[in-house]
Amino acid sequence: MAESARRRLVIGMLLLGAGGGARGVESDPLPVPVGTPREGAVRMYNDGVVRLLACDFAAAQALFEQALALDDRLAEAHNNLAFSLRMQGAHNFERSLRHYNRAIELKPALAQAYMYRGVLFTQMGDAARARADLATLKRLDRALADKLEQIIAGAGSTADRAAISAQYE
Repeated sequence: MAESARRRLVIGMLLLGAGGGARGVESDPLPVPVGTPREGAVRMYNDGVVRLLACDFAAAQALFEQALALDDRLAEAHNNLAFSLRMQGAHNFERSLRHYNRAIELKPALAQAYMYRGVLFTQMGDAARARADLATLKRLDRALADKLEQIIAGAGSTADRAAISAQYE
């Protein structure tokens, strides 16, 4: 079985097996830049996505940090690292915010980063900045905007994993 097919199978099993329904990645897997210096970073990143979907946030954090040490321009790795940090507690919120900001700096249309940064702002008690991210998200991805709106209103889960950035293929 090809590596990309194996990764898709693992993700599918994680998504369906952990809770009985699809709750996973927001987008299709991203293409791996084979034969480029970025390839090693992408491998670490992909392994981090698997750990993240398995709720092993510390292991995911370490893998995303390794990926970013190889290539700091992977916006999706910044987004998922920020999520991993946020899920490990409030003591990581400031560091998480820096990674969401970097993801958005690198890829201004990365809807997932606005979703999760808005969640982080909500957790930090900063409703004004959460609503600003919601306004941007409404232009980028209506489904994620609806989820963020529920979280801001206190009706959604701050652990929702619908906006985790996908693996590369």
